[in-house]
Amino acid sequence: MSAYMKNRFAFLGIGRPELKILERPFLAQLRKHPLDWSFVDACWGQEYREAQYVALDYLAVKLKELTSDDLPRLKQLITTKSWWETVDTIDAYVGHLVAQDSALEAEMLAWSQDDNLWLRRVAINHQLRFKEKTNVALLTKVIENNLGSDEFFINKAIGWSLREYSKTNPEWIRGFLSDHESELSPLSLKEARKYL
Repeated sequence: MSAYMKNRFAFLGIGRPELKILERPFLAQLRKHPLDWSFVDACWGQEYREAQYVALDYLAVKLKELTSDDLPRLKQLITTKSWWETVDTIDAYVGHLVAQDSALEAEMLAWSQDDNLWLRRVAINHQLRFKEKTNVALLTKVIENNLGSDEFFINKAIGWSLREYSKTNPEWIRGFLSDHESELSPLSLKEARKYL
């Protein structure tokens, strides 16, 4: 497990299916209580990666309790012990908050230009599940803010966001790709064209 994550984190060796079984009764109890960020922080502070997974699963259980006031806390998680598997889980939580409060779109624009690549990745991908509710102007801007990047995780995110939106609006995607083909990386183009 550690090798799969490029040896960035220590693991106890508990696979995700087994972890889900082990945590189920515990999370069922926590569901009855108010959102507890001290629990999330305690998990995030643990050495073993499985503890961060428990924190993310806990946040999934408490998703409806998250508010725009929690965005700074999610930002802290994104920028601490960062790697794709935790960041890509959190981007759905961020997307949930942005869908609830469009004022947070300005924060996504800011994140799309941040020095931290993981914040940029979340800014690009937070609308993955929005389908017809996608804010196309925001999607355009966060991608344009990252064109010309040589960072794999950014170019993959661009392609991924375009690919997902192509399922809803393929004509818009074709137009976007035509307008920006020379600026998009080969990886982004390959991902974006998958369903076209």
